[in-house]
Amino acid sequence: MHTVMVNRRAAARLERGHPWVFRSDLEGVPDVPPGSVVRVQLARGKPIGTAHYSSTSQIALRMLAERDAVIDEGFLRERLSAAIALRQRVVRDSDSYRVVYGEADFLPGLVVDRYGDSLAIQTLSQGMDSLQPLIVNLLGELLHPRAVVEKNEVQTRALEGLPLRSGVLAGAVEGPIIISLNGLRFEVDLLGGQKTGFFLDQRENYAAVRRFGRGRALDCFTYGGGFALHLASVCESVEAIDSSATAVARARRNAEENGLGNVSVKEADVFQLLASYQAARRSFETIVLDPPAFTKSRSRKEDAGRGYREINRRALSLLTPRGILVSCSCSHHVSGAELLAAIQEASLDVRRPVRLLETRSQAACHPIRVGVPETEYLKCFVLEAAW
Repeated sequence: MHTVMVNRRAAARLERGHPWVFRSDLEGVPDVPPGSVVRVQLARGKPIGTAHYSSTSQIALRMLAERDAVIDEGFLRERLSAAIALRQRVVRDSDSYRVVYGEADFLPGLVVDRYGDSLAIQTLSQGMDSLQPLIVNLLGELLHPRAVVEKNEVQTRALEGLPLRSGVLAGAVEGPIIISLNGLRFEVDLLGGQKTGFFLDQRENYAAVRRFGRGRALDCFTYGGGFALHLASVCESVEAIDSSATAVARARRNAEENGLGNVSVKEADVFQLLASYQAARRSFETIVLDPPAFTKSRSRKEDAGRGYREINRRALSLLTPRGILVSCSCSHHVSGAELLAAIQEASLDVRRPVRLLETRSQAACHPIRVGVPETEYLKCFVLEAAW
């Protein structure tokens, strides 16, 4: 095993529980093959643990163990088994969920999602990519999937010097599949859908909004209709909006699959549509905002803040008195406090005070590792307009 030396700043970060070492914190330039398992230690020789080494990313080391460890079949089977056991404890009424969530499951650079009897996998570091064949074999042994696909068309891989690719790794995939979430059926395109196929991180929030939804509902950025279909059972009518023709078609099929005649789906730019609805004096008792990330870098936070303020301002203008607003953000670089501040500014703009009824996060199958803020990204606020 090669040894990589790190400075005291890196050692202090690792001691606080964060598993990354940045290239600037290495002592010298390691002569180590890309993706190698390495021993990590201070320059004086104090051992720190075992990591995957990346030759190109600014994240040079991703810690795998706080000791010398052999990263072999037994090690991976133990970590994968622990991740699967957690999901067996926390997932209810769904056959689709995240099985492995990278650093949160002590397998940095690995994402595995389950969709019914199939799996989607992402290997996002040089080290995990080199282990992909072994991981696929172990997942077959532990979960017996019908198919395993890779969804590795992710920009993170480019930072690792890895090719972007997708395809079937094991078994066979013949067109879209139907999954079950909270008792509803959804169509998923394992090879062509966003992320790994569906927004599994919102699974528990989809169910939670049923407790608040009523009347006429508007689901903005609906994608496959997640919030819309869950609201249909408690709302008079649900209008679902997305700018993607593919997403709109899928959301319509999902509404039909569940026999929901009170859900209508429309292709439109959400910002423009909300402005036109305001001009037409339309109103809704329930509005959901679940936009894509407005920023993926810290440098664009200010622009993202303006975007969240504007979209929430337009939604609040359409709410009836005591109407419900569900406002979400999946921008890691925008904190919950910053999103709430944007909502507060929006409420001041339209002179409509709001009350926070519930604060929510990503589903439990996306656990947040304490001390690793990068594992926490999804914010979901349920609010009520005072008048």
